[in-house]
Amino acid sequence: IMGKIVFYEDRNFQGRSYECMSDCSDMTSYLSRCHSCRVESGCFMVYDRPNYMGNQYFMRRGEYADYMSMMGMRDCIRSCRMIPMHRGQFRMRIYERENFGGQSHELMDDCDNIMDRYRMSDCQSCNVMDGHWLMYEQPHYRGRMMYLRPGEYRNFMNMGMSGMRFMSMRRIMDSCY
Repeated sequence: IMGKIVFYEDRNFQGRSYECMSDCSDMTSYLSRCHSCRVESGCFMVYDRPNYMGNQYFMRRGEYADYMSMMGMRDCIRSCRMIPMHRGQFRMRIYERENFGGQSHELMDDCDNIMDRYRMSDCQSCNVMDGHWLMYEQPHYRGRMMYLRPGEYRNFMNMGMSGMRFMSMRRIMDSCY
């Protein structure tokens, strides 16, 4: 199943629009601004800076007539990434320190609080072996978030996430499709 998202310049799906069915690293060549969008299928991460940087927001199927006020975004959407559907197991190893240092734990399901579950006060690097995940800066999947696909993440600070600590993480399940 392919994902499809339509961005609109103005609130309430008004003004020029841009249709997207894959990753887009810089939307400024298509739209000068973007204040509403409609996710017709799939799930997407949207970013308020080009090249998948800045604040990130997870968007599942639905209509977002004025997501800036809804999500407290200070800026327009500048890039987006389609999240592919993943069937199968989920596996991620989280580390207390950057470069896979300090204590580590393997996750195969959601964790709403790493302090409660693992006595870890911080998570600064991780290795995603299977599946797609969302990391949140506060327990119980609240606060700013970061999307992780399979790969090694040696230092969250280097990813434009300075000053953020990740305290909870959840799998992106195919139920969003």
